[in-house]
Amino acid sequence: MYFDSHVHLNDDLLFNDLETVIAAAEAAGVRRMVCIGYDVASSRRAVEIAEAHEGVYAAVGLHPENAHLMDEADFEAIERLLSHPKVVAVGEIGLDRYWDKTKLEVQTAAFIRQIELADRYHKPICVHMREATMETIAVLTAHKPSWMKGVMHCYGGSAESTADFLRLGMYISLAGPVTFKNARVAKEVAAVVPLDRLLIETDAPYLAPHPYRGQRNESKYVPLVAAEIARIKGIDVETVERRTYENAASLFRADLPR
Repeated sequence: MYFDSHVHLNDDLLFNDLETVIAAAEAAGVRRMVCIGYDVASSRRAVEIAEAHEGVYAAVGLHPENAHLMDEADFEAIERLLSHPKVVAVGEIGLDRYWDKTKLEVQTAAFIRQIELADRYHKPICVHMREATMETIAVLTAHKPSWMKGVMHCYGGSAESTADFLRLGMYISLAGPVTFKNARVAKEVAAVVPLDRLLIETDAPYLAPHPYRGQRNESKYVPLVAAEIARIKGIDVETVERRTYENAASLFRADLPR
């Protein structure tokens, strides 16, 4: 059984074909998914999808790309969703210096505020990090409670930085890029992340793995991520499948399939 720890079923590219996408995932052995919000509307839709599908959970949060558009009502709306029984995390939240390097201060304030929400509601965090490794480490070091776990989603940092995030109680999640032929850094990360701190994801509908790169991604492709990690580590894919499922179920406190 596979656990897709980060998928955007709430994106129109998948939502408009939702039942087919979920059925295809189940046929591929993907029994659990976390549908990730990135603003208020997508977070509400994630909860609605989770309510309607036993194997789907939701994470709710405000993405750093939208930080300059956030107001008090947005944070209040996210907080109201955190009491829902199928909301298992706050995310995706974090820092992104790729798209806009001028709003880091605003992004940081939103990141810290949502960490505080996760603390208040005893949820793990799903962290987006792009070209902001040191800044992300600094925020987590200063503001994440020691009890709080989380995941570095679609981890794009170096193998060397992995140790910092592991020290901070974070899991490392790998997605389609680890399968790309030119993905040297992602493969180095896959080699060093211990199995007990590893998650896998699709980030669908984005970042489809090889040989589907450039096409619409779906949860049904998460076994390809597991297979490449197994190849890199020199272990059988069943071990990656089992350990990443157990890790995600523990992090998100997800029930096991009946």
